[in-house]
Amino acid sequence: MMPLSTQSLFELYDVDETAWLDAMAELIVHGRFEELDYTHLSEFLSDMACRERREVANRLAILIAHLLKWTYQPDKRTGSWRRSIVVQRQALQRLLESRVLRNFGEEVLSDAYSNGLEQASAETNLDDGTFPAECPWTLDRLLSPDLLVD
Repeated sequence: MMPLSTQSLFELYDVDETAWLDAMAELIVHGRFEELDYTHLSEFLSDMACRERREVANRLAILIAHLLKWTYQPDKRTGSWRRSIVVQRQALQRLLESRVLRNFGEEVLSDAYSNGLEQASAETNLDDGTFPAECPWTLDRLLSPDLLVD
């Protein structure tokens, strides 16, 4: 790897984030820690953690919204609804393989339920009171492959 100045790493971050990440990884592999762009590296890692937490919360809300529609509108069930539930569940399973993100999923389950409830109510035109006030599913149940088994 060609040596990069701190200035060019700063510029690279703004121009091509992927190339910047490759450069950071290369510096780490070669033990050239003093050349790392710590300012942007810290920012990038914080942003990445926020994105992952936001993705967990959003996917939980979407999964819950689809499950509420599935449960409270059985006559409108379609293969597309089933697929959406399976896709969200599988994506969550992958995300929650991380113990930290799994703990976060447990922490935000109640808020995700509120968001999913609002989405389901808006999509179905059913009153919020139609649905349970509290989330009827545990995180383990939401991640279970037999989630849709009646």
